[in-house]
Amino acid sequence: MSQLFTPYQLGPLSLVNRIAIAPMCQYSAEHGNATDWHMIHLGHMALSGAGVLMTEATAVSPEGRISADDLGLWSDDNQQALGKVVQAIRRHSSMPLIVQLGHAGRKASSRAPWKGGNCVQLSEGGWQTVAPSALPHAAGDTVPIALDAEGLLQVKAAFVAAAKRVHALGIEGIELHGAHGYLLHQFLSPLANQRTDAYGGSLENRMRFPLEVYEAVRAAVPASVAVGMRISATDWVEGGWEIEQSVQFAHALKRAGADFIHVSSGGVSPLQQIALSPGYQVPFAERIKAEVGMPTISVGLITEAQHAEEIVASGQSDMVALARAMLFDPRWPWHAAARLGAQVQAPPQYWRSQPREFKNLFGDTTQGQR
Repeated sequence: MSQLFTPYQLGPLSLVNRIAIAPMCQYSAEHGNATDWHMIHLGHMALSGAGVLMTEATAVSPEGRISADDLGLWSDDNQQALGKVVQAIRRHSSMPLIVQLGHAGRKASSRAPWKGGNCVQLSEGGWQTVAPSALPHAAGDTVPIALDAEGLLQVKAAFVAAAKRVHALGIEGIELHGAHGYLLHQFLSPLANQRTDAYGGSLENRMRFPLEVYEAVRAAVPASVAVGMRISATDWVEGGWEIEQSVQFAHALKRAGADFIHVSSGGVSPLQQIALSPGYQVPFAERIKAEVGMPTISVGLITEAQHAEEIVASGQSDMVALARAMLFDPRWPWHAAARLGAQVQAPPQYWRSQPREFKNLFGDTTQGQR
């Protein structure tokens, strides 16, 4: 029996298999509002047969957007626009949804990747960024304003308000974006955080604000809503955040009641040196799962069904998340189930696509036509 296609309990969420669709920015929103593109994209992913669908990084405030085209959830208009997408998905898919809430910090005010991805300067219509310290992400970028006590409270309140909107939409889970060099990761990493107050310096101090945000969000929504965090396990830069600190942070998240941890890496510095290979981040997830014992999701160049199966079957992580592989093959879970001799959920409109050699791929189906 395929372990990848066994059910899993992600906190309060009952999943039909161990495949997660990782958050993937689409840079296609208008003033933070979901558009027809999101209806098509997320609707497509919701029919894929995966266990859970995570939305792209969704900004908790306008200044927290990575780009001006990012999805947001800071206003009634944002909530209404995303609600239309959620309602459409609900009519045709039972797949649980998780919204990734984030704030880009000093990496905000960027162009979309296909427009170069670089910083949009204030003189070009960009906006003033904020961060733990007044350190730009790269030379020539806008110098961020270091958040003061009032600014910290405002950011935390924005996360809480967005979390309440997620719950109001009937969405089952929240993932806080503490990875890829964005604001919460910036507080964790000594490369970005050079504060001398209670939020900088020691590991305990650098973890303080991300944990405060987590605890505030957890308290703002019912226990029926899964709340976890995505982290970068290492900065891939000497003297930066690394796996030993990630293990300690994961312990703190577990004590705070986190339902899961989603383990990625990098993003906080252009000096990073990443040795890419299939599953290159899986060992980080494996260590956190072994030492902390909380539900753990691995991600990163996991593209083959057998590889994903081995990761779950060997206990390296509880789930695997796919991003680019899902964009390339939106029916990846179907094809993986066929290769592994498993079953997968598919909408009845597509049942007749089941190949003859895989008679039980979609489970107990019936087909009749005059």
